[in-house]
Amino acid sequence: MELIADILLAAGALGAGFYCLVLSRRLKRFNDLEKGVGGAVAVLSSQVDDLNKSLVAARKMSDGSSQALEQLTGRAESVSHKLELMMASMHDIAPQQEPASQAAATTEENDALAEAYEADAQDDAAADAVQSEPQEEAKPSGLMFVRHNRNQNRVA
Repeated sequence: MELIADILLAAGALGAGFYCLVLSRRLKRFNDLEKGVGGAVAVLSSQVDDLNKSLVAARKMSDGSSQALEQLTGRAESVSHKLELMMASMHDIAPQQEPASQAAATTEENDALAEAYEADAQDDAAADAVQSEPQEEAKPSGLMFVRHNRNQNRVA
């Protein structure tokens, strides 16, 4: 009986040794740096390093861009304040008197522009009447913007 137990014990030891040999070979192939998971881990590690470097570079570029944008915004705000001051100071300047010939020419020019605008409005109205679909809103006719003389609006 002891002989059978010793034979079974030796067979079990040989089986366990063979199983360990097979596992060792599989583990070597698994951790191989070129083909196995070890290679994949090495490649992923190098990609992570590259991504970290590109992230740092992108962060530096975005910081530089944001600083440049802040400077440009500051300059734009200062220029806008200067323009507002200039516009405010323009109200203090007295308007220059136009000679009578220029005033007449301006009046004739405004009348010609008004006639041309009315003719265009009539042409548009005729074209709209030809269309079969009704429009929701009617277009305004006549002169929309009128140039006023500043002297007429002042109260003495």
